[in-house]
Order: sequence, then C-alpha cells, then structure tokens
Amino acid sequence: MRYLLTGKQMRKADAYTIEKVGLPALVLMERAALEVVRVIELERCREKSILVVCGSGNNGGDGYAVARLLHIKGYDVSIYFAGDEASRSKENLLQKQICEHYQVPVVKNLKEKEYNIIVDAVFGIGLSREIAGEYREVIKTLNSMKGLKIAVDIPSGLHDTSGKVMGIAFRADMTIAIAYLKSGEVLPPANEYTGEIEIADIGIYDDAVPTDEPLFFTHEYNDLKKLYPKRQPNSHKGTYGKVGLIVGNKDMSGAAYLCAKAAYITGAGLVQIYTHEENRVALQQLMPEAIITTYDKFDEENLQKLLDWSDVIGIGCGLGQNDLADELVKYTLAHADCPCVVDADGLNILAKHMELLKDRAMPTILTPHMKEMTRLLSCKMDDLKENRLELLGGFTDEYPVTCVLKDARTLVSKAGQSMCLNMSGNAAMAKGGSGDVLTGMIAGILAQKLTEFDAASLAVYLHGHAGDVARDKKGVYSVLASDILDCISAVLKHI
Repeated sequence: MRYLLTGKQMRKADAYTIEKVGLPALVLMERAALEVVRVIELERCREKSILVVCGSGNNGGDGYAVARLLHIKGYDVSIYFAGDEASRSKENLLQKQICEHYQVPVVKNLKEKEYNIIVDAVFGIGLSREIAGEYREVIKTLNSMKGLKIAVDIPSGLHDTSGKVMGIAFRADMTIAIAYLKSGEVLPPANEYTGEIEIADIGIYDDAVPTDEPLFFTHEYNDLKKLYPKRQPNSHKGTYGKVGLIVGNKDMSGAAYLCAKAAYITGAGLVQIYTHEENRVALQQLMPEAIITTYDKFDEENLQKLLDWSDVIGIGCGLGQNDLADELVKYTLAHADCPCVVDADGLNILAKHMELLKDRAMPTILTPHMKEMTRLLSCKMDDLKENRLELLGGFTDEYPVTCVLKDARTLVSKAGQSMCLNMSGNAAMAKGGSGDVLTGMIAGILAQKLTEFDAASLAVYLHGHAGDVARDKKGVYSVLASDILDCISAVLKHI
C-alpha cells in the first residue's frame, strides 16, 4: 500500500519534517533537486541544452537548485524566471542568489534558442485559481516548444487534489513527484499531462503524513501477498464461500459466463448462476463447474432459495432493464441476508429505487462506471468529472455502501475509510465484458470472508494488474475480457 497525498497533506508532511524532525527546508529542497538531476542525467543529455523555468515559490526554488547543480556538472543550462519578484519565498530567493554566485545563465526570452530538455518548476502544489495572463502565455509557449518536458513535483496548472486543469497545464513527458504521489497527478484528466511518473525520495516518511484527515492510498503487488485470502490445508469447497449470481437475460449468457468464471478463478468454492432459461444450454457447456438454475418469470420461491444458499450475491451483469429484472433487483436487495455486489443493469434499476440502499442491513458493493454513477447521483457528467471526489465521498456518506467508481483511474470509497485510488490497468481493458469480470472477482473474493472494502479494492487492483499482463501478451488493441480472466490465474499463481 502506498499513500497518495493532497497538496494540503504534503505541506503538513513538509512542516512536520522541518519543525518536528528538524530537517531544514533547504535540505529538503536540495534533496529534491538532486533527485531531479539524477533523473535528467539518466537521459544521457551531456551534450544537450536544458531550460529550467522557475516560479517564485518553493517549486521554483527546487528549479533554481536543479539549474545550479546541472551548471556545476558542466551542462548547458539556462534559467527563465516566470514569477513575481515581490512574491518570492525565502528559500526561492536564497536559491536564486546562489545561482547568481555560480553565474548560472538567465534568459529573458523563452524562445531565445531551442532546448532539448525543458524543466517546469513554475507552480507545483497549492494552485487554487485558474492560470491567466502572462502565466498562461508562458505555459502555452512551453507546451509549443520541442524537447523532452519534465515537471518537478506536479505539472504546473494541475490541481494537486482533484487533477483538474486550472485553465491550462504543462504537458510533461515525465513528472518527478517529490516524496509522494499526489492524487491530482493520477486522477483524470491530470494523467494525460504527467507522462511517466517517478517518485523522488527526499527523506519525508509516513510518520510525517497527517492521519487526522482522510487519505488516499493505492494498492501494490505486495498487497496481494499480504491481504489475499489464504488456502487452508484442511478445507473444502464450502470453506471458500458460495456465490450466487443473478445474471444474464435472454441472449446475454456471455455476461453470466464471464462473471461466474471470474468468481471461481479468484477462489470462490461454489458458484450458482441464476439466469434466464434460454441461457441454460450455453452456460452448461461454457461453465460445467457452475450450478445452473433458471427462470422465465418472477419466481419468489426459487429466488429466495438462491438467496438462502448464498454467502454472497452478485446481481446485474447482462440482466436487462425490463419488468422482470426490476422485480429481481428489488426483491434481492430487500431480502438478501448476505453481502451483495450490484453492477450494470442492476445499478440502472437501483437508480430508480434508491430507498432500497438505506434499508439494507448487510454490506452492499456498487460498481458503477461514470455514466451509471450520474444516474445514481442524478447529476450531469461534467459535474461528476469536475467534482468526482466530493460527489463520491458524499454518496458513500449518505448511503451505507462501498462504491467502486470505474474509470481510467478507479476509486473505491466507503464512509470512514481512506479512499482507494487504483493505478493498475490500461486502455486495452476498455472492452465489453471487463466489468462483468470485475463483478465476479469482487464476489469471489468477498465470499472468502474479506471485508467488503478490502474485497472491492483488492479486486480492482488485481483486475487491473491482470489487464496489464494481458496487454503485455496481446497488445493494446486486442485484449478481450476473456484474456483478463486468463491472466488472473497468472497473477495469483505467484502470490
């Protein structure tokens, strides 16, 4: 697990390290600059010209230190000041003066010559209003220039918490995040501006991270080894849980298959598929390991038998949105005395019956993509994109659920928990059926008695990691949901 900080939290961690640990601000700045220089030197740029663009705050101070260190090493480096002279921080002013003593070249015109590398150290964290005027022109010019573009800490113009573009933002090929990743570096649309991200260790550790407010975290591969349910020597299929899946309307056997197989592959002991009668033959051939029960009309007695049998229910994949599906969803959420995972059509039906959530006593996991989330929230897509953190947090404060908001960077939220911001996965997974796989994975892991939040966040990470393996095998265009299924086993084999 790794923390992702907001700008506010990063400033508190800085202050703690300076005031409580006693590490001076200039030492932290020097260590940050050394890390940036280390990365630049990996580009084998001895013969290349470098422009460092500095603002008037401490991010600009980092930039001055970078330019001075490169100059001492013999690089062809120049500084451009894009800030307010009267607003320089104490550390920024000192770093500027040191550069003057070393006679580091300063240019007054951004296009005085062409540069091979452009280093952005203008704003960093803490930007709270849209960029306008001369600053906007500077960043616009930098974006138009050729050369490798490197951002110090965070590309100038990105909001450090939400990832929002504040009018305009520097488009980096590489970002060197100082001490910690910031949530605003990885959430859309910021992830289009950061390029490759490296984290620079400057001596600020988790003890300095403020724990009196919600934190973001992201899972890493080692978390699978630590958290994934262990298989016991003396166990049987019942040990690992029974998953009931209410999935697959007419002609939607594929969604039922993907979901059921994912539940089995992630470790569930037994899977029962409750599906439309027309899917029986196809599913018996595709999934002989599963128990198949069917319906062609609403049958309360048989549905209740499934609910009584199950340790976990998954509902919604390929279910449709007709009157029958509506009855299945409403009855299940009202009567299932076990955790439920709701996806796809189940969510669209739920959006019309939100009172069902407030009456649920058992854990409930919702897995909406962005469009489905707008229906649950009754909001516009633009509002959700602009304010996803606030809207998602407000939703899980209002309703007793764990919500998996699926996007290029999926968020997992539950009241009272730090929000999980997933960083595994890739664009190759943008194919029909990927969500069905995830729903089955969550249900399969949840059946093995993890908490709903841990099951959801771990499944999201594993799903993305399997997608990364599939991309490496098949390429970015050719990955199918079934390929993700196949690669789950490859990932779990090594934990």
